[in-house]
Amino acid sequence: MSNKLKINIIIAGRSYPLSVNNTREEQGMRKAAIAINKLIAMYEQNYAVSDKQDVLAMSALQFASKLEILSLDKTDTTQEEIQKLNDLTKLVSAHLE
Repeated sequence: MSNKLKINIIIAGRSYPLSVNNTREEQGMRKAAIAINKLIAMYEQNYAVSDKQDVLAMSALQFASKLEILSLDKTDTTQEEIQKLNDLTKLVSAHLE
C-alpha cells in the first residue's frame, strides 16, 4: 500500500496530477508551480511571445541557470574553505615544530 499523496498542479493553464511522498514535498511542488506561473506571466507581459512552449522553455532555463549558479557558488565556497583549513593546518604544524 502506497502512502503517497495525490495532488494536482496547474502550470501554464494545464493540469498535472502528481504523487508526492509527504506534505513537505507537496508544499514544495505547489510553491514551485506558483513561481513558474508568475514567471510565465512576466514573460508573456514583457515579451512578444505567442507560443507557450517558448515561455516554458525560457522559464525552465531561468530556473535551471539559477540552480547551476548556486551550485557553482557552493563549490567555490567549499574549495575556499578547504584551502583555508589547509593553510591553518600548515600554520599550526609549523608552530608545533
